[in-house]
Amino acid sequence: MGWCERNGVQYVLGLAGNERLVAKIAPEMKAAARTAKRTGQPARVFADFQYRTRKSWGRERRVVAKAEWTQGAANPRFIVTNVHPAFGAPRFLYETVYCARGEMENRLKECQGDLFADRTPTPTMRANQLRLWLSSLAYVLMCTVRRIGLAGTKLARATCGTIRLALLKLGARVTISVRRVKLAFASSCPEANLFATAARRLCA
Repeated sequence: MGWCERNGVQYVLGLAGNERLVAKIAPEMKAAARTAKRTGQPARVFADFQYRTRKSWGRERRVVAKAEWTQGAANPRFIVTNVHPAFGAPRFLYETVYCARGEMENRLKECQGDLFADRTPTPTMRANQLRLWLSSLAYVLMCTVRRIGLAGTKLARATCGTIRLALLKLGARVTISVRRVKLAFASSCPEANLFATAARRLCA
């Protein structure tokens, strides 16, 4: 944070909660609890205040708090930022800026877990770099299949792993002739129609 402040870099970072922070948002938490009990739905109220740790920070910093009441219990969350209030309201900073970080992490997990970007066991950096390129290319192709081939279907928002299992890890008879490659699926293939729809859209 200190480096960012010295170099003019704006940041929005998660901040671990503690008793002092929770005490600061007690009024907002009570308001969220009242709203949740009245509506029967989760409720959140945002707070914005200056805060300084007892030892680790050398100055006060802006903290945004989400006082949320959900499933009958408090769910407080905190972020610290140097974005000026005029350019970042509390709800915007938390829901639009900070929460987007979680969505980006999900995409990285897709590439690593579903498309094997973490498989870099070869002894040379060059070979591992090639493996990473192939996984990255596979991710781009999967995103294209999802965006074009699966738009409006039940897999329109599926992860790469789900698409791979549903549409690619299939048994089929492949017949290759001079003019075409023919795929013959089993009559019991559960996603044959979806596969055909995606293939038709991608070819178009």
